[in-house]
Amino acid sequence: MSDRRLRIALPNKGRLADGALALLERAGLEPALSSDRALRADLGADFTGLFVRARDIPEFVADGAADLGITGSDLAGESNRPLEILLRLGFGRCRLVVAATDEAEWRSADDLPDGARIATSFPRTTARWFEARGRRIELVPVSGAAEIAPHIGVADVIVDLVSTGSTLKVNGLRELGTIADAEAVLVARPGFDAGPDADRVRELVTALESVLRAEGKRYLMANVPRRALPELKRVLPGLNGPTIVDVMDSGEHVAAHAVVEKADVYRTIAELKRLGAEGILVTRIERLMP
Repeated sequence: MSDRRLRIALPNKGRLADGALALLERAGLEPALSSDRALRADLGADFTGLFVRARDIPEFVADGAADLGITGSDLAGESNRPLEILLRLGFGRCRLVVAATDEAEWRSADDLPDGARIATSFPRTTARWFEARGRRIELVPVSGAAEIAPHIGVADVIVDLVSTGSTLKVNGLRELGTIADAEAVLVARPGFDAGPDADRVRELVTALESVLRAEGKRYLMANVPRRALPELKRVLPGLNGPTIVDVMDSGEHVAAHAVVEKADVYRTIAELKRLGAEGILVTRIERLMP
């Protein structure tokens, strides 16, 4: 095992930066930033964060300038570099879509004629998608603001990222089809997680997984009448059923503890009250190990 700090390339701004920092902080790896414009920062005792453009992170990792990276799966795919996705992180979700003007005659991407001109900042991904369908297209690479291209005759349609689709609507565009779903991912060079730093990589993945597993869940505790125990498992299924603990000096009640889905808390509390439960407490969960 190497004693050097592992370098993690992190987005310096944009849709992925806030999510990456929040996830690392919840995992106990809050960056020690000297200023908002710092290009690097320590992340605990084992890691150093390198703050770069999200689009450049696949290149940094593939070339060995960084050991690991957090970027978008769309950017990792577009880079066409050998990368291994170690963990899907669940934030920064969006879709890469084909879109045309509201006035266009096409109803789906399959309606586009051979030779259609497509403006996009994802030329490799776009080319692969249409090639897999036996379609011949003309790519018009752009670095941003693809939405204007069909309106000024630069292209017939665009391929771009959307989250809610509101930007397309504002610019008089509508979706013809989805090329790929995207989200933030943790990437490494192939085989890096089996090398001399494998233990630290596994520890990082485990820490991030524990944070992701805790999202959307709550820890619920309640004093429940002992007579209600036959019904309690239905109300509090938890991960493996509720944990039951005797309450000191109280023969009539037991303490029930369980992990519940955030969306189920309202209903669960109502059912516990119906069973005669008291002292109900709900708390957030920082990390959850299986």
